[in-house]
Amino acid sequence: MTASTRVIILKASLATALSIVASLGLALTVVPMLGGVVDGTAWLMCILCPLLIAWPASAWQFRQAQRLKDAHGEIARLHGALSAAHETLLERARRDGLTGLLNRESFLADLKQAMTPGGRGTLLFIDADHFKQVNDRFGHPVGDDALRRLAQAIAGAVGASGFSGRLGGEEFAVYLPRTVLTEAEAVAKQVLDAVRRLRIEAPGGEPVSLTVSIGAAGWAGGTTIEHLIAEADAQLYRAKMQGRNRAACALNMAAVA
Repeated sequence: MTASTRVIILKASLATALSIVASLGLALTVVPMLGGVVDGTAWLMCILCPLLIAWPASAWQFRQAQRLKDAHGEIARLHGALSAAHETLLERARRDGLTGLLNRESFLADLKQAMTPGGRGTLLFIDADHFKQVNDRFGHPVGDDALRRLAQAIAGAVGASGFSGRLGGEEFAVYLPRTVLTEAEAVAKQVLDAVRRLRIEAPGGEPVSLTVSIGAAGWAGGTTIEHLIAEADAQLYRAKMQGRNRAACALNMAAVA
């Protein structure tokens, strides 16, 4: 016997007992007023009628109420599970399938949202140096693993100071809210160092070395997202022209030793 069944029996029994008491009370009050006498038969009817009618009716009613309560609970549980699944799907839709970082559309949307009036921040464009050679030499499975490891290194170096995304191929981006260029140089250096420390091996045990070039552009309001992106892209180009494996922040070049 389940706990809910025991509760139903208890409630039905209590309701029946109250019905018996009410029946006896009415009989003892009304019958004498009408000139009758409450005899043994009347007492028996006052007890049997509630037992035969009130108990089954009460038990059925309480059972239906319990089933309705259980149904509402199940609906609430399913609704919660559906909401959680919906949130999970939405988050997956925002993520790059290979690296787990924000995909291009989501990163640009978050970037636009982060550029609030009166705010400031720094955009980093990150590109893996000579990555085509990795795919050509070791194959795309190794290249995909290298991209995943590269994304982990970038996200780990950035931490909670900003958000990261994969723009496509071997191109990544990081936005650092409330960070000026001089502060962003330290983060860029952390990214460069984290990538250089990566230890990736091809199936035959041959090491796969990776470096990145970084272009940084600061934003302090008064400019558009298009201008910020163009400036970061221009700085990335400068870093590559200066020999790669380095970060270019406006007119200041910070090369990795």
